[in-house]
Amino acid sequence: MISMNIARKQTRIQRKIGPRQQKILLLLLGGLALGCSGSSRTSWKIIGAMRKEWENISRQNAERAINKLYESKLLVKKENTDGTTTLLLSEEGKKYALTYRAKDMKIAKPKEWDKKWRVVLFDIPEDERGARDAFRIHLTHMGFYGLQKSAAIYPFDCKNAIDFLVELHNIRSSVRFLIVDSVDNEAHLKKIFRLL
Repeated sequence: MISMNIARKQTRIQRKIGPRQQKILLLLLGGLALGCSGSSRTSWKIIGAMRKEWENISRQNAERAINKLYESKLLVKKENTDGTTTLLLSEEGKKYALTYRAKDMKIAKPKEWDKKWRVVLFDIPEDERGARDAFRIHLTHMGFYGLQKSAAIYPFDCKNAIDFLVELHNIRSSVRFLIVDSVDNEAHLKKIFRLL
């Protein structure tokens, strides 16, 4: 019952959050990445990308969007000793930002296929239905083909993307990742993935 309430709450918050709020969450997550980045070259790339995105949001719209995020408890304020205020992502805000980033995740296709299939098997319990549904949606969005209700297949290297989604949804014990040489309906799959 608790997880269903959490899933409903997340759905309500997602309905309230528009594209500007999503962008701000991602920009703040970019700032988090900046703080964790050990490379100055990477840091400058992140700063450059963030600056371009901020230019596309007017000050008034940004203020409205930030207030809405604060009311949704996705942001927290930190009062500084010099009288300024710093906005930070709350733990829930980080999760939402990562979820939005996951929606944009694409798997790069190599020039040549290595003739191996990546199979993802997941047996996520009913009391984690929200995570299960989100995981299934992410797999579909990234181009996986559903073999069964809880099994999906993809022809290219995608281990990092799967690891990211597994950690995001905290479902490590419920997901298996296989690399196989052949599948009995391979001709059909090759047509789907345009590998012929």
